Parts: sequence; C-alpha cells; structure tokens
Amino acid sequence: MASEDLSKLTIDKSATAAGKTRRKRSMFVIAFLIAAGILALFLISRKILYPAVSVEAAVVTKAYPSQAFTLLNASGYVVAQRKAAVASKITGRIVSIFVEEGNRIKKGDVIAQLESDDTAAAKDQASANLRVAAANLEQAKAERTDAAVNYYRSKELLAKGFIAKLEYDAAEARNSKAEAAVSAAEASVRAASAALREAEVTLEYARIRAPFDAVVLTKDADVGDIITPLGAAANAKAAVVSIADMNSLQVEVDVSESNIGQVATKQPCEIQLDALPDSRFRGEVHMIVPTADRTKATILVKVKFVDSDPRILPEMSAKVAFLERQMNEDDLRPRTAVNGDSLLTRNGRSAVFLIRDGELVETAVTIGEKIGDMVEVRSGVKAGDRIVRRPADDLKTGTRVRVSEK
Repeated sequence: MASEDLSKLTIDKSATAAGKTRRKRSMFVIAFLIAAGILALFLISRKILYPAVSVEAAVVTKAYPSQAFTLLNASGYVVAQRKAAVASKITGRIVSIFVEEGNRIKKGDVIAQLESDDTAAAKDQASANLRVAAANLEQAKAERTDAAVNYYRSKELLAKGFIAKLEYDAAEARNSKAEAAVSAAEASVRAASAALREAEVTLEYARIRAPFDAVVLTKDADVGDIITPLGAAANAKAAVVSIADMNSLQVEVDVSESNIGQVATKQPCEIQLDALPDSRFRGEVHMIVPTADRTKATILVKVKFVDSDPRILPEMSAKVAFLERQMNEDDLRPRTAVNGDSLLTRNGRSAVFLIRDGELVETAVTIGEKIGDMVEVRSGVKAGDRIVRRPADDLKTGTRVRVSEK
C-alpha cells in the first residue's frame, strides 16, 4: 500500500512537454500572421498589390518645322566633287613629307619631296650648256660684225677698182658664213634654253605640289617609299596623299524614278547628317544626273550645302528632305514636340501623362503649332521624357503602368 501511494506522487513529464509544444506552435502562428499583416499593409501603402495598367509609351522629341512642308526624303552620302590622289609624274624615292591627315593645304604647296640629285645635276649641265651656247653666239656675232665691215669695205674698193673681183668675192663669202654662224649659234642657244627648261621641269616633278586648295584625307606613302606613276613596280606606291576640296562637298542621294517628278534643280532642301543628329543644314538641288540606275530604278541627285561647316566630312551618311519652300532662320530652330494623340484635355487645358518610376503623373502643357504628325510643346515637358500615347479616359495620377515603347 505504501508503494502504490508513492507512485501516485510521481509527475508525468510527457504531458508537460506536449503542452509546451502546443504553446510554441500557437505563438509561431500568431507571429507569422502579424508579419503577414505588416507586409500586406506595406505593399498596399506602396501600391505594389495594385494591378499595373498596360499603356503605350512614347518619348518627347525634338522636331523641326521643315517636317511640315517636306515633299520627299532620301538617303545618301557626302561626296567631295573635287578630289585627287596626288602622285608624281616621275619615279623616285620619297625623302620628305610635309603634311599629315587633316592638314589644310593651298594650291602650289609642296606636299612631298623626291630624291633629285640626278635631275639637279642634269639641270646644272643644261645651265652650263646654255652658257656655252650664249658665249658661242657672242663670238659669232663679233665675227659677223668683222665680216660685214670687211665686206662693205671690199665693195667700195671694188667699185673704185682698187681690189680684184676675187678678193671681193672672198669678203662676201666670209660675210655670208658669219651670218649663218650667228643663226646657228642662236639656234644652239634656243636648244640649250629648252634643255634647261626641261631639266627644271624634271627637277620640279620631284616636288609634289597640291593641285588645288584642299584638306589631306589620307597619307598613302611615307619617307623611303618609292613613288611611280603607275604603281606597277614591286613595293611601289602610286599616290602620296589623297586630298579633297571641302568647298565642293555635296550629298549624293538616290531618288526613286516614281518620285523624281517632285525634285527640281535649285529646289530647297534640308540635310541631316547621322554624325550630327542635333544639327540641320540648308541645302539646294545642284544636279539631277540625266541617267537612271536600272538595277535600283533610281536616279542620282546631287544636293549642295548652302552653308559650310568644318564638321562636315566626306563619306558621312546623310538624309535629305526635299522641301516645298525655302526655310527661314526660325525653321532651323528645333522644337520640343509630342505625338498629337498623346495630348488630352482636362478642365479646359492640354495635358499629358508623364511616366515616372512606373506611375503616371498628369502634367499640364502649353502647345504651339502643328509640325506634321507632331505638336509643338512650349512648356511642361522636355525632350527625353516618356509619356503615354492614346491615354484612356480612366487614367489618373498615381496609376501604376506597364509600358511598351513604340
């Protein structure tokens, strides 16, 4: 009996452990529910749980008024109408080059010097020969003077009977020979002069000069290279430099045969270069080449620049807009513009929906003139801003959006 009473006093530890486990689970569930509630409140406050509205987005751009009176557009390249690969007329080795790429040169400037010791020696020889010929001429003239004096004296003496006819004949023959000797000496002088000029010209060929005012585009040879007119020899170069007259730059574009009727000589144009997207240049149709390219069904049109700009370089890609009328200074100024279908009217004022951080912000704008499909915006937005195209009536500030660029 005593042992049974003692066993009743023993504590059941398994029941106590099960109670603690249930309490821990309850506390974990309560903590999880509290955290989930806090997270939900946070997401709601950040509007992350709200579904995003899909909209079409566009970018505010810069537009030019000329777009409103453009008849036709074409693409092409800037081409120098006057260019040259400058070479020498003689074969020789380059000893000096005086220009580099990008240098501006004037007509007659020395571009390079070829070795010329042999031609310089030939010139000196020709000069010496000329001096010899000139001295022989002076001697022949002196002989002619003496022969002429003797001849006229003999003629007078023969008339008076003081000398024989044979002596007179000898004086006459001597005078004739002296005249012939002078003529021969004069011819020798002319021949020597021509030889000297030839030597001077040959020596000048060793100085490669600029044929017109231009800019050096490429340097095709260097000191030590052999220059030959045909470039046929091994390791020989045909040209020293390539140059172009920057005042002769024009844009050559291909215009479809079906649209050539909209193009005329002297027609005003606007030129845009891919390398200078923020600039526009005034142009004018210089020539419509009177032949067609049958493979492309196009006709080549050359457009000249009205205003020169040192940034314009040969072979730049260009786009040409053929215009209805001449552009004025105001037409050359870019305007901030948006697509016309991006504008909406709220409370009697024009507005657009700006897209910022995935949300919409209704922004009032001041609009100007219409430029083709675009509308000028004078205030409210700037170039590069993203806005909603064709906004729905139920959109409002704060609406979350998912955008697609078009």
